[in-house]
Amino acid sequence: MPMPLGHSAIGFATHSVLSNGKSYIDRWKITLFIVILSNLPDIDVILGLIFQNNGSAFHRGPTHSILFAVIFGLIFSKFARLLSIQNMDFKFCFILILSHVVADHLLTSSPVSFLWPFEVYFSTGNAGWGQVLYTALFDAANDAAIVFICVFILMLNIVIRRTVQKSHSESQ
Repeated sequence: MPMPLGHSAIGFATHSVLSNGKSYIDRWKITLFIVILSNLPDIDVILGLIFQNNGSAFHRGPTHSILFAVIFGLIFSKFARLLSIQNMDFKFCFILILSHVVADHLLTSSPVSFLWPFEVYFSTGNAGWGQVLYTALFDAANDAAIVFICVFILMLNIVIRRTVQKSHSESQ
């Protein structure tokens, strides 16, 4: 299962591919937005810890749905506009949030609630504060493969864009 590091790497790769290969890593607001949005669906873990002392209580429910991605994509795109953050319109916000849900769907065996409120799947088990923090901080080694693949996608994206640019400029 992707941890915050893996979800962030997927968010950076997704943003890079969709933003025509432009790097915004040096712009801290965009970088922060990418990290927040690509991890936003896991807010349900924090809510579960606060209200039931169980990070699994609400995990993979409504926050792992298309509807959540639409609503919070709209909210965060308006917030980005308010903060004058370029290249963070609804499309980017929606896709970054949805990238988390898709990654959880593809990279884990537990279902996600894509079509909530018509379907809902919650995680099973009990995960207290200690277990959640330990998993987020020390099980991130499992994200190494995800980070490697995302770096490969970023590099491939750069190479393809430069090749297309070069062939386009030579033909003119």
